Parts: sequence; structure tokens; C-alpha cells
Amino acid sequence: MSVMPDYGLMPPPSPNRLALPQVTICAVSSTNVAATLRALEMSVAQIAFAEAILFTHANRAEPLPSGSPDIRVVEIERLNSSAAYSEFLLAQLASHVRTSHCLIVQWDGHVIDAARWRPEFLDYDYIGARWPQFADGRDVGNGGFSLRSHRLMAACGTSGFKRHHPEDLAICRTNRTFLEDEGMSFAPGGLADEFAAERAGDPASSFGYHGVFLMPRVLGADTFWEVYRTLDERSSLKPDFADLFKAVRARPFSIWRSITMISIRLSDALRRTRKPRTSLPCDRQNIP
Repeated sequence: MSVMPDYGLMPPPSPNRLALPQVTICAVSSTNVAATLRALEMSVAQIAFAEAILFTHANRAEPLPSGSPDIRVVEIERLNSSAAYSEFLLAQLASHVRTSHCLIVQWDGHVIDAARWRPEFLDYDYIGARWPQFADGRDVGNGGFSLRSHRLMAACGTSGFKRHHPEDLAICRTNRTFLEDEGMSFAPGGLADEFAAERAGDPASSFGYHGVFLMPRVLGADTFWEVYRTLDERSSLKPDFADLFKAVRARPFSIWRSITMISIRLSDALRRTRKPRTSLPCDRQNIP
């Protein structure tokens, strides 16, 4: 009996890419680099950006196996913590972007369907998935898949901006009043839902998404499994492990994959107990 392939929510490949010459797509990563590169590739496959850049510590003498010549690798110092990631985005990223806007992606968040792009996204200085835990009107939003104006990124490097980790909370909560006083605007929640899904929103109708818990649905369980096997840092999967495990068990080779997932989780837990801590743990997100 043949098994129907699971393509998730991703559209079939199209030779006609959406042109966004005013947007640079960027990813910054020192862990799960292969998965991060794949997220860039899936986005670039649908959209012709002005530029696509992967910032990583990877040695230039050992080129990453990218299938897309459109992605440029910029070597940076290794990011040894999620706080270092936040600092790079807030203090350094703006100097590398020459377009009016920058689309940030991570290994667990990227473009779903370019046909859902709306020109209104560019009317704002920041747009990301809503945070449902905030009810004060300042719920936009998540930085893992977000669109930011260059002027906002530049403002994050000024003396008036209070930089801290996580960087998206620093922008959208701590410094929102400062940024709005500087003339910046944040997208309303309704438009943010059309832009991205995370804990709020629906990936079946959004332009992109962020969150490993959505990956089996967006990519399909089989493609998610391919990504999962490349991961070298899996601590961010812990809160959603049960749901991910259930998604993997619903597909062919479920027994082998289930055993592999459990084995990897036990191995990761054992390694963490033996490895001395070199930095404080992050209370919200892991090293990207």
C-alpha cells in the first residue's frame, strides 16, 4: 500500500518568484546552522530579495552546502549564548543591511507562502507574530520571523535605546515608547496575524511562521524529520516534545523515528548533566 506524501502547508515550487527589492533577508546563527540555511533557502525559493545573508561563525574555507547561489555567508564571531544573538541583532545587524527593510528568519521560522505577502507590511517599522500573553495592546511581536525597517534597526544601536535580551522584547516592550517617540510604528495585531503565526495566528493563512511546534504542520512530518536530524542544539524542543513526537509517529517508519527521538533526547540530557555551564541559561529562547 502506497503512502501519500505529506507536503504540509508549503506551496509547490514556482518558477516565478515574488520580487522584493526593498527587503534583505537575514539569519544569524551559531547552532543548527544547516537548518538555518534551509530556512533561508525555502524563503529565497519563493522570493527574490535584494540580498540574502547568513551570519555565522562557519569557516569560509569550508563552504556551507547551500543549494542557492543567492545566499551570501558572512563570517562573525561564534555566538555562545542567546544573549549574544540579541546583542548582534541590536548593535551590529543594521550596518550590514542596505535596504529599507530586513526580514529576519531562524531555523524554525521562514516564509510559508509568498502569495500571502501584502505591500502594507512595509508601511510599518516592525511586524512579527502576536504575543497572546500580553493584553495591553503591545503584543507585536515575536522576532524569530519579523520584518524591521532599517531606521528601526539603526535606532536600536543608539544611546537612548536600552539594549537587553531577548531582543524582540527589548524592541517591542521595553523600548517601544522610545521608538514611537522617534517616529517608528508597529503593525496592528490583525495585520501581524496575516504576516506570521506563532502562539497566535494561523499558519494556514499567514505569510510566514515561527516555532518548532508548528514545523510538522507547515513542512509536513517527513520534511520536519529531515530537519530534525540535522539539529545540533535541541533544547528549544523540550516544551513541545510530546506534540512533535506524536506528529512523527503518525508517518511511515514511526517506530524507528520514535526510538531515534527518544534516544537523542536521552543523549542530550546526559550530555547536559556532564557538561559544565559556561553561561547562564536563557529563560525564554535558546541560542539561534
